[in-house]
Amino acid sequence: MSSFAPLLFFIRTVLGRFRCSRRGSAAVEFALIAPVFIALLFAIIETSLMFLASDYLESINDNAARLIRTGQAQSTYPNVGAYLTQVICNPAPALFTCNPSNGTSNGISVDVKSYSSFQTMSVSSQIVGGNFDTSTLSYNLGGSCDVVVARLFYKWPLFVTRLGLNLSNLNGNQRLLTATAVFRNEPYGGACGT
Repeated sequence: MSSFAPLLFFIRTVLGRFRCSRRGSAAVEFALIAPVFIALLFAIIETSLMFLASDYLESINDNAARLIRTGQAQSTYPNVGAYLTQVICNPAPALFTCNPSNGTSNGISVDVKSYSSFQTMSVSSQIVGGNFDTSTLSYNLGGSCDVVVARLFYKWPLFVTRLGLNLSNLNGNQRLLTATAVFRNEPYGGACGT
């Protein structure tokens, strides 16, 4: 039994020192909290960037809608390619990829529809079955005094959604950002009727 006494004493002193020592508790607590904190931090950054991009898209759409409203776009940008290149893609910040080859690029997409009055206007969702439906996109700037709905769309990629925060409304962890402007064109061709 005497051979176990020194070993037992050594084990008791080591366990006693380990039990009284608090030097590693901060590291253990940080290791438990850090992943949650970092995931929350990245979720906040991603959400902020998404709202910033949405605000930029609204600003670009407002400036483009002003050209349609005053009749400048009707004479200067007769097709969607020229409209995308000059009006949408040139002022677009680095947040967006912009491919001005067609109106339904994998960058910013354009939808401009005109109506005779606000009562005949209809706007539908472009999300069908979790996909961005480009089949109903058109480019009709309208004429003097027409009611116009100008919309821009962008598929924003999401990365933190895999951690439980789900902001996506499209398949493939993407969110469809939409900017909409509804207005009546100015009477650049003469006086408007009622």
